[in-house]
Amino acid sequence: MAASRGAFDGTIMALSLLTAILLQILSNLANDYGDAVSGADNGERIGPQRAVVSGLITQKQMCVAMGLTALAAVVSGLSLLGCAFGDQWLQILTFVVLGGAAIVAAITYTVGKTPYGYRGFGDISVFLFFGLLGVLGSYYLFTKTLAWDLLLPATACGLLATAVLNINNVRD
Repeated sequence: MAASRGAFDGTIMALSLLTAILLQILSNLANDYGDAVSGADNGERIGPQRAVVSGLITQKQMCVAMGLTALAAVVSGLSLLGCAFGDQWLQILTFVVLGGAAIVAAITYTVGKTPYGYRGFGDISVFLFFGLLGVLGSYYLFTKTLAWDLLLPATACGLLATAVLNINNVRD
């Protein structure tokens, strides 16, 4: 949609994709770790083999992988913000807060004392981060504006991501 409005930048697109992929990887690593630590995963689990519960890697190794992936996401995200905003510090700070929230959400879905994924809040988090924030935030990086017609694709992406989460949870 940004390209249709003459606001496409290949570097912003590449860094946006890299940052999103790293956040998704972080979420998957944290989910593997959190499900193993909490006991949600065990040898009876249906679905793909999980790394920690199967003993392929230790909990400590998974924590290191999570830390390195989070660091890579931060570096990628900050590079993206520098490319998109230059020296516009208020916009950079706003996106740093949103990016920090995305990292915290990716980890605390199943990790910590009160993982929100086990209490039924995963759906709203996925809708917000993979739908509204993902689409609206990406568009803003290109155009520095928002438009009402973005709510439909943002909602559609969020609902589709939430459906995938629900399908995965039914299997689990």
